[in-house]
Amino acid sequence: MKGKVTKVVLAYSGGLDTSVILKWLQDVYDCEVVTFTADIGQPDEVKPARAKAIKMGIKPGNIFIEDLREEFVRDFVFPMFRANALYEGEYLLGSSIARPLIAKHLVAIARKTGADAIAHGATGKGNDQVRFELGAYALMPDVRIIAPWREWDLLSRDKLLAYAVRHGIPVDFKKRKGGAPYSMDANLLHISYEGGVLEDPNFAPEEDMWRLTVSPQKAPDKPQVVDLKYAKGDVVAIDGRTRSPAQVLDELNRIGGRHGIGRLDKVENRYVGMKNRGCYETPGGTIMLAGHRAMESITLDREVLALKDDLMPRYARMVYNGYWFSPERMLLQKLMDASQSTVNGTVRLKLYKGTIMCVGRESKTDSLYDMKIATFDDDAGAYNQADAAGFIRLNALRLRIAARLAKKRKH
Repeated sequence: MKGKVTKVVLAYSGGLDTSVILKWLQDVYDCEVVTFTADIGQPDEVKPARAKAIKMGIKPGNIFIEDLREEFVRDFVFPMFRANALYEGEYLLGSSIARPLIAKHLVAIARKTGADAIAHGATGKGNDQVRFELGAYALMPDVRIIAPWREWDLLSRDKLLAYAVRHGIPVDFKKRKGGAPYSMDANLLHISYEGGVLEDPNFAPEEDMWRLTVSPQKAPDKPQVVDLKYAKGDVVAIDGRTRSPAQVLDELNRIGGRHGIGRLDKVENRYVGMKNRGCYETPGGTIMLAGHRAMESITLDREVLALKDDLMPRYARMVYNGYWFSPERMLLQKLMDASQSTVNGTVRLKLYKGTIMCVGRESKTDSLYDMKIATFDDDAGAYNQADAAGFIRLNALRLRIAARLAKKRKH
């Protein structure tokens, strides 16, 4: 897109990438920069962002820091978990689900400040560029987007660091073996680790990399039992104490972290076509998902649950690929949400050294589990076992026909 940019809203964390981008935008585009920092639960990052932006010459009125923790969990994480979403069967989509929220507020601030562009620090190799931009275009179709990683020649962490030193930009980063920094993304749902030594998929990450969870081997020797109360598919209380959405995830992160719950080392298929290795910590989300599946097991009809399981991988790909604001995701969300009207009750989970076991589930109002029918003892006629013979013969009919035909062909 052509034309001079006069004001741009930058998704700003204060880290290496976005600090360099801020200076780069000022130099290359010669424009006014507005910074937006979303507080979605990342530790040690939000408070310094204002001071860093001011030091970089940003006017106080152009610095936006918003606490989005409740909105993040309530309007993004909880709806996704109602669908039991797992990308490629493992990844709980901690980075993916945060991007549409950030895009939403980037656009809102652009409108509020009269900016003619937005900018982000996602690389041209990753998925986040797609998620940010699809979200922004869905909400503001004519917005101009600046993606420095697709324009500049600072295509490595070492070059970024050299640029920062040359321009007096204060940055912090964690070094691994060999001195190579790696990329981290943190929010209330997870922390991800990529790059550096982790780019070798055969390299086992050092134990001191993990921040949310203890090693399962070092977790307490005594199990902990946690009761989760679900209302329409969402956790509303922990051990009998009512919690807000953000409080739920925060508390379950601490509980799960103590027991080594929620670590994942995965090679996944990125939307842009390459394979990528990432390590993830999602303790609270892992507990919530286990409890949700247990709650659905007694409150959802068999075929409804099967349909959800069929659609879940597609839903997860929509989230992973940046289609949160797409009509197909919104349509599918309505179906997922409609299924949750009966997902009410309490689940009891036992946490022990990296494992989760359901040790109890109850729904006083919506359980489809009938002990009188399921029992192996005398059911007093609640279920006629003779009925199974006809059911089996009907379902075997096509198999018997095919077998007879195969037998004829042999002769």
